[in-house]
Amino acid sequence: MKRTVNAEDLSRLRREYDEPDELDLETDPFGWFRRWFDEAATVEPEPNAMVLATVDDQGFPRQRTVLLKSFDTSGFTFFTNYTSDKGVQLTANPKVNLLFGWYRLHRQVIVSGTAKRVPPEESARYFATRPRGAQLAAWASPQSRPIPGRTDLESAFAQAEARFPDEVPVPPHWGGFLVEPRLIEFWQGRRNRMHDRVRYHRESSAWVPVRLAP
Repeated sequence: MKRTVNAEDLSRLRREYDEPDELDLETDPFGWFRRWFDEAATVEPEPNAMVLATVDDQGFPRQRTVLLKSFDTSGFTFFTNYTSDKGVQLTANPKVNLLFGWYRLHRQVIVSGTAKRVPPEESARYFATRPRGAQLAAWASPQSRPIPGRTDLESAFAQAEARFPDEVPVPPHWGGFLVEPRLIEFWQGRRNRMHDRVRYHRESSAWVPVRLAP
């Protein structure tokens, strides 16, 4: 018999967090992010998975999971189809949020910032490292557009495979976005819901940390 989960059942779904070291206020959020990312890589299956939030032309937020491909002090880079829903939304409104949920460590990081396209040569360098199948899929998939069925998608893939028997070029509609952060917030779960939250905001060339109540 299929069991329905009701609100009362969900209200019981809680767990007590560990008691990690208190978050220290540092001057460099990127060094902190690097340490947490490296620790997440030891326990999370996809530590570079992040939720990207955009806003559509009706003002509604839209979210999806994408993969972080690089980061440094300039920001966080991912790649996508520029004609997809997210690509179109980012072109119209570059203000975005990123969420990294490293739940096995009871941690999350939120990044608020502005997205801009990376130079074509940077997109080409990354595209060259992708598996051939992923390269062909970038040509075959009209991302976010309605399709009659999966057989049509597979047919488009076969056509791309025949079109590019050797090296696969970068599609003109494909490339990267760099999210330049203005806010970075770190959250660490702690006992009794007395969690740690530290938010960094950019002031000129410096990052200013502020501790927040959970």
